[in-house]
Amino acid sequence: MTPIFRQRFLKDLRHELVKALQGLAPEKSSALEPPTLEQLDESLQSPRQLSHGDLACNIAMRLAKPYGQNPMALATALAGALSQSPALAQTLETASAAAPGFVNLRFKDAVYAQLVFSCLAQPNFGGVVQDNPPEVIVEFVSANPTGPLHVGHGRQAALGDCLAAVLQTQGYRVTREFYYNDAGAQINNLALSVQARAKGIEPHNPAFPQDGYRGDYILDIAKAYQEGETIVTADGLQITGTGSLDDLDAIGHFAVAYLRREQDLDLEAFGVSFDRFSLESSLYSDGHVGGVIDRLTASGDAYESEGALWLASTRYGDDKDRVMRKSDGGITYFVPDVAYHEQKFKRGCARAINIQGSDHHGTVARVRAGLQALNIGVPEDFPEYLLHKMVTVMRHGQEVKISKRAGQYVTLRDLIVWSSGLLEPDAGQPSPQQLQRGRDTVRFFLVSRKPDTEFVFDVDLAVSQTDENPVYYVQYAHARCCSVLAQAQTSVELLVDQAHEIESLFQAQGLVLQDKERFLCLRMAEFPRLLGQAAHDCAPHLLAFYLRELAADFHGFYNAHRVLVDDPLTRRLRLFLVAATAVMLRRGLGILGVSSPDRM
Repeated sequence: MTPIFRQRFLKDLRHELVKALQGLAPEKSSALEPPTLEQLDESLQSPRQLSHGDLACNIAMRLAKPYGQNPMALATALAGALSQSPALAQTLETASAAAPGFVNLRFKDAVYAQLVFSCLAQPNFGGVVQDNPPEVIVEFVSANPTGPLHVGHGRQAALGDCLAAVLQTQGYRVTREFYYNDAGAQINNLALSVQARAKGIEPHNPAFPQDGYRGDYILDIAKAYQEGETIVTADGLQITGTGSLDDLDAIGHFAVAYLRREQDLDLEAFGVSFDRFSLESSLYSDGHVGGVIDRLTASGDAYESEGALWLASTRYGDDKDRVMRKSDGGITYFVPDVAYHEQKFKRGCARAINIQGSDHHGTVARVRAGLQALNIGVPEDFPEYLLHKMVTVMRHGQEVKISKRAGQYVTLRDLIVWSSGLLEPDAGQPSPQQLQRGRDTVRFFLVSRKPDTEFVFDVDLAVSQTDENPVYYVQYAHARCCSVLAQAQTSVELLVDQAHEIESLFQAQGLVLQDKERFLCLRMAEFPRLLGQAAHDCAPHLLAFYLRELAADFHGFYNAHRVLVDDPLTRRLRLFLVAATAVMLRRGLGILGVSSPDRM
């Protein structure tokens, strides 16, 4: 059902439940809190058996003890009251009790008519429009510019881009942001590594920097620097290699720009773009890091000890105080993070969500403590963190640990190419169709598990065309929808234009929805609530779960019922159901950044 209809139904249902409870136990109803709309909504679930109805409500089991009633007896009484309610007469077909205390509800066909119409005729079905949309900054990937993007960055990219799209459906103004740690020891190590390769020093040579980067890409950077190549990054930064092997700063700036461009190309291949790029180095050059240190020192929340400057972060919930400036004068990595998030807060965003690897768990408390110590009104839970665990890549039954290109890990580019069906990244340039297939598969796979669970990416499964492959299973459902409509010599677009006919079809004499048809409709009805929950809980994986369930319901409907039957009314109704399913699959896959092929 549509969001507006669901809310109206919930209000009517709550009102009738409260009336029934007052009639059953008038002496207690005045002293007990009636169920809220949120509690009632949470109590509704899909029955285990289709024959039990469209929705099952467990409110009788929740209220049995405080009302001093047997759950089954209370459910029976409530079902009887709801069945006789004039307020629910237009929507509720039946209400019945079932052990151990459920109230099973079955809707009238008018509810389904409105639902199917909404799926087809409302381009923003499931979305929310806000008069004054708040801004949300979603920061993700934020890879150090010291190497190619690895599969962990890919998981961040899939989760972050999907979450941003989900938030947009709920009316938020979303800024996708990429933060580069382009300052510090790792950048110096990168410059030294490129310098060494440019001088002909191989990674296995003892003269190679001990903490240097040893992937083949370092040699590529060295050659480009010596040849005077000009690098342009996605945000317009332009750097030209000077070829000077004694200018370590120039080498470092070129290497960072080179790798930023490489990461930009990987993200472009992955279908991910950003609205804003932020550089850690600018926080130093613009004085933000120094300003944070000065203010925390002036406020008394920073103190000197053992030659270092410490933040008294235990005052703000951290388990121990943290070093801000080391005895050698170096700034610890969380201080620019505090300065960066202060700038986010000052930009006026309502929420700032960071998607990072679980190895960043230790930074959460200290960054929030630093922001609280600045005393500028930052909420205690700002920023929000969505931490994900690592990805293990399996291929031919074996774990893949390294990449030919990166040397130490599997890159995102490897994963896209492998999932496109090619054997190796250097086996040839993927065609646009192959690249799309690889991108679709990797994006769907990497968002299909809860972020806080470890994920095994099975390349063999990714390239298989079976029901076990979740992205193939969902895309095939959409292709099957399109195939049925083509056989009927119609299309989604034509049936969308004819959606006004749906109500008359549902009102046709003798036309009754079958269980599989009703269940498919009810699954589509869950889409608005699913999007709202995914946005509220920062849980984009819920959308992948939902699409698999919707595809399963459609395949179940298709296998149980012929669509192109002789009876014109039944045929027309089922074509509308097929078209509505196709629309919902397209919308859901589109939010994931995955294509919806018409043929497979």
